Amino acid sequence: MKFLVTIKSALPAAIGVLALGLGSTSVFAATVTTTFQVTANVQATCAISATTAAFGPYAGVVSDTTSIVTVTCSTTTTYNIGLNAGLGTGATVTSRAMTGPSSALLNYGLFQDAAHSVNWGDTVGTDTITGTGNGLAQTVTIFGQVSAGQFVAPGAYLDTITATITF
Repeated sequence: MKFLVTIKSALPAAIGVLALGLGSTSVFAATVTTTFQVTANVQATCAISATTAAFGPYAGVVSDTTSIVTVTCSTTTTYNIGLNAGLGTGATVTSRAMTGPSSALLNYGLFQDAAHSVNWGDTVGTDTITGTGNGLAQTVTIFGQVSAGQFVAPGAYLDTITATITF
């Protein structure tokens, strides 16, 4: 019996110790907060790419083609797209030339319109195309034309144009 009395008297003491321990945890709990700023300085940016302008077979008659320039600029960024003269000997933005066998030249033009009446060059404010970025890819068509009556050496002809975006 003495054994039961000890357990009975020890049980309330143990419950009291546990209760005291649990109660003291919530008394000492505290939190402190702070705030901080997150900043960025967004710079105007643009990316540009273009597809190949392939005229295909040329037999002395007018040959037309198109190419697509894709521009992606940050929202509200104004831009100009220019096309240089290319690599043909003596080429200018108004008289471009592809180089073929034995350095033969095949003249062609690049234009801003399907009527081939507005030349596309590289002088900002004069012969470039303008736009305003919206954060999405925007496409612009380049219209190319090889004029009739050029009887040059048969073979493959090539030129490389650099498209530049100024923003």
